[in-house]
Amino acid sequence: MEMFLIGLVGGLAVGVAGMYFLLISKAGGKASYDLGMKVASRSAQDPAFAARVDQLFAPPPPPKPSPEPIRLLGLLQRESRLLDFLMENISSFSNDQIGASVREIHAKAQATLKKHLSLDTVMGQEEGSTVTVNAGFDPSAIRLVGQVTGQPPFKGVLVHPGWKVKSIDLPKGPEGTDEFVLMPAEVEI
Repeated sequence: MEMFLIGLVGGLAVGVAGMYFLLISKAGGKASYDLGMKVASRSAQDPAFAARVDQLFAPPPPPKPSPEPIRLLGLLQRESRLLDFLMENISSFSNDQIGASVREIHAKAQATLKKHLSLDTVMGQEEGSTVTVNAGFDPSAIRLVGQVTGQPPFKGVLVHPGWKVKSIDLPKGPEGTDEFVLMPAEVEI
């Protein structure tokens, strides 16, 4: 029985020491472990300190999206009133009225795109032509539709040649302005 007790006490001592060293190694060393214990102790006694520590570990806010697409959309609005057209309820207008509006919006929007973007097709062949899609194709540039089975190369009919931007030349917004405002509200005084 005496040997059993010695073994039990020895096993507990080794287990406690092992847990202590495991905690220290997980904390990054003795200094980090000691700092963690100080922070935990102070946090338990000081709610304002605990709140500041919680802020340190809060997830960062999501990154603000790039303003470049917004700038392009703003240009399309300023030059062709594209957003006004797209956001308007056109159900009460006749087809003739819509057609006349679309012709003007189309010409102005196209001029804006050509001025600020250099565009090219993803695939240079004509729509309706037979094309081959080889192994290793970029799925962000070529979307396979229909009955897709087997492995590339695939043969199919080009439904749309796709678009890609070769270069972009967008003016920067004035310093200090909110680039996510596509068009400011207009108030006549």
